[in-house]
Amino acid sequence: MVNHIFEKKDNNTRRSILDKKTIETTNAPSAIGPYSQGNIVNNILYTSGQLPINPKTGEMPKDIKEQTKQSLNNIKAILEAANTSLENVFKTTVFLSDMNNFGLMNEMYNEFFKSDYPSRSAVEVSRLPKDALVEIEAIALIK
Repeated sequence: MVNHIFEKKDNNTRRSILDKKTIETTNAPSAIGPYSQGNIVNNILYTSGQLPINPKTGEMPKDIKEQTKQSLNNIKAILEAANTSLENVFKTTVFLSDMNNFGLMNEMYNEFFKSDYPSRSAVEVSRLPKDALVEIEAIALIK
């Protein structure tokens, strides 16, 4: 975990305006670009979109249910690295390459979030990195 404190000068005084910690774990796939797996800003964790890549093998499952499971397991690993859990997720965004996969994605999603569901957006996109069928990001409270 990398910690950054951003400060601002205001009338000759310095005050902290943003406490940011970068989250990195080997239990989720490494970033495939110039971004972090997650950032904690003022006690809220923002994950990057998680592709369904197995961090141990680098492989991606073929079907939508297994891809959804892997993406959510990657989010779970980032949450754990930040000392939080799925129970503290209050918002997710699901990107689907085909909205016809919504029902199957939803079946697997429901195995991870069983009650007190987070708010969610689900959108179809024209294409995802590595031609994935799904990518999921989450926002969670750090308690």
